Amino acid sequence: MAADPRRRTLVERLSLIPLVAGSFFMLTTGLINTTSWAPWTFGFTAAHFWTSLITIGALIVHIGAQLPVTRRALSRSAAREPEPAGTGLSRRGLLISVAAAAGTVTLTTIGQTVRPLRELALLAPRHPDMGPQGIPVNKTAVGARVVDTAESPLYTLKLVGRDGQERLLTLDELRALPRHEAELPIACVEGWSASARWGGVRVRDLAAMVGGSDGDEVVVRSLQKGGSYSSSRLNATHVRHDDTLLALEINGETLHIDHGFPARLISPNRPGVQQTKWVARLEVV
Repeated sequence: MAADPRRRTLVERLSLIPLVAGSFFMLTTGLINTTSWAPWTFGFTAAHFWTSLITIGALIVHIGAQLPVTRRALSRSAAREPEPAGTGLSRRGLLISVAAAAGTVTLTTIGQTVRPLRELALLAPRHPDMGPQGIPVNKTAVGARVVDTAESPLYTLKLVGRDGQERLLTLDELRALPRHEAELPIACVEGWSASARWGGVRVRDLAAMVGGSDGDEVVVRSLQKGGSYSSSRLNATHVRHDDTLLALEINGETLHIDHGFPARLISPNRPGVQQTKWVARLEVV
């Protein structure tokens, strides 16, 4: 029995390594990512997903090793034993401090989504009304290295059907197709959102031009080479939706290049990273 406390202490301390390292990694890279600076080559989302699993596992092990200490503390609390003096911050003080810190961070960042509070958004990485055409952007055309191809007069949109049928559309031909408008937000996973009125061609109409039907899905590919979000997949429900567009305009103006000129995807109920910009190709699958 004498070895049990030592083993628990060893497990507790070893679990702190992945727990603290994982938490530090996710916090620092998350903060860096909000600045649109990515000085790494790994996939940000995948790295955070796997790190979170490791960190949660370490937390569970750490809590398990601390259960005897927790039981003793709860027993002492139930017996209403006074806390030793001079041991630092009390439990109540800790809870109040955490609540105050969380409330302060929330108040100074929520304005990036809740417009009436935007003047208080001192810590927000984005403001919902600051950016080209009044809408923020996370990745610019320069950052994606698509300026030359996006602005090229030789730009064409390639449509590919399930049977291999292909069709090329110039920008003028795209603009001549039947148009539709929809009021939709760009909802970023980093916490901000901003709505705009988008004008363009329904994706289902483009899919139909190469034999697409109601049950088909569509893969949207960007001019951007590489990157985690240079393509996205629309399920059949999204493809059929009236408001799923290959947008050419925003609020009545031609898309700014940082918003995806010459054409970008916009669809309801999808995170901003899946609203592919600088679209070069639609594939019916």
